[in-house]
Amino acid sequence: MSLQQVIADWQEETDFIIQELLADGSDPDAEYTIEHHLASQDFKVLEKAAVDVFKAGFEVSDAEEAELEDGTQLWCFDVIVEAPLAADGIKRDIETLAKIADKHQVIYDGWGTYFESGEESNN
Repeated sequence: MSLQQVIADWQEETDFIIQELLADGSDPDAEYTIEHHLASQDFKVLEKAAVDVFKAGFEVSDAEEAELEDGTQLWCFDVIVEAPLAADGIKRDIETLAKIADKHQVIYDGWGTYFESGEESNN
């Protein structure tokens, strides 16, 4: 799949994810932890991508090893952004991160976040 197609697909998916979260009652005014996912079978290549992601101003989690259903071993890390659930900002981040992933020939595997109820915890 081309870089432009990856970006377009995930930008379209962004609108759907946001609509679904809000339809389920997630707080539209909350600050969200948004996690973008990058992966590769080659740890050293993924590590170089992580350096570029960090240099672009993003927080990067430690790489972890994962196994796909078919037994393929991958290394992956999350790019963590604390931001409102705003499509424009998420779409800009998708474009930036997908370009970095393409440069290093690693996989940009989308993003996710957590439901935010808007209720304060009293713990």
